[in-house]
Amino acid sequence: MTIDTLSSSESPDLARADMVAQLKERGSIRSPEVAAAFAKVPREKFAPEAPSIAAAYSAMDTVVTKRDASGKATSSVSAPWLQAEMLEAAQLTRGARVLEIGSGGYNAALIAEIVGPEGLVVTMDIDPFVTERATRFLTETGYPQVKVVLGDAEHIGDKDGPYDAILVTVGAWDCPWGHLLAPGGRMIVPLRFCGITRSITFVRDGDRLVGLDPTVCGFVPMQGAGAHHEQVAALAGGAVTLTLDGGPALDTDALDQALTGDACELWTGIVVRSNDPFDTLHLWLAAHDDTFGVIWPNPDHDGEGDLIKPVLRWFCPALVTSDSFAYLTYREAHRDHETEGRHLEFGIHSHGRHGVELAERLAAHLATWDREWRQHPGPQFTLHPADVVVSAPVIGRIFLKRHTQLVVDWSGLDPV
Repeated sequence: MTIDTLSSSESPDLARADMVAQLKERGSIRSPEVAAAFAKVPREKFAPEAPSIAAAYSAMDTVVTKRDASGKATSSVSAPWLQAEMLEAAQLTRGARVLEIGSGGYNAALIAEIVGPEGLVVTMDIDPFVTERATRFLTETGYPQVKVVLGDAEHIGDKDGPYDAILVTVGAWDCPWGHLLAPGGRMIVPLRFCGITRSITFVRDGDRLVGLDPTVCGFVPMQGAGAHHEQVAALAGGAVTLTLDGGPALDTDALDQALTGDACELWTGIVVRSNDPFDTLHLWLAAHDDTFGVIWPNPDHDGEGDLIKPVLRWFCPALVTSDSFAYLTYREAHRDHETEGRHLEFGIHSHGRHGVELAERLAAHLATWDREWRQHPGPQFTLHPADVVVSAPVIGRIFLKRHTQLVVDWSGLDPV
């Protein structure tokens, strides 16, 4: 079913107003300019694949618009909460020049509303299916001034630059667009490293870019010359997926045997409430252990729940070697009657001949994070050109990429 076949009783205007109200309430919309854009642009026109008006305007959900032969999403309309967060981070003004990498049309229309007819919006995508749709939808909804470009963003020119803002709406492993920023410009990039993604707002500081406000998010990965392929091991016929960015080659057969063999348990004594955020744990592990990876079960696979019990449904922290792994699990924790909510104790399940060693290492990282960094907002991010010498942080790590070096630095921060 598409938008065209929906019941006429479903009102896009009411759904749009409700979405804006929700985004304001959760703090994703903070300015009148962003609110006005979301209140005006008809999202349902850019997401005909949505099964209902309610689905098109769900504040927390994406709408997948294209899948590959395996069923994996290759294009989507991002969740409104995340689009609003990125637009607010960009601090767009009337007349601004904006580049969007990763198209679809809806986000470009929101940008066009904010910058007005005196501004410039360029939206680029590598997929002709996406750019054809974006051009058509933008014209039909009254935004023909948006410039839609078909091409690989890895090789983008500076014809229309410099830009006051660059918004990247695909998962990017690298960031070769800093030279296109105008003085005082802001670039918002969902940057991938070690299998995790943070949407980071970068501002220029000399020859480097300083990262602000890292936000947990997920995006369809970049295609073309800028694509980056992590190691992926599909275990137990696809019931469980392990990923590792770099490191020794994963031996899927050995990992398969490890998964179905005996597991070891290690309980840490670290307790969290079920709704406590602990996303800085991923960053701490990524910065301190080059075997950091992620694990998750396939929800569509029969019996997958019997194989692993990760603390997170998606992208659960793990340490991974070629033939062994250890991951974060949980059990109900005892608590006194005065403490409200469900409490969980972190534990570690390990598999394979090096599993016990990995579990002990993971437990040590957890203990340091829990003792000193759990209440801290997280590390500092800076992005440097690939050809400059960068001092390694005392506490942290440098992630080497093709065009840049991402420094994740905990050194200048006071533990909590």
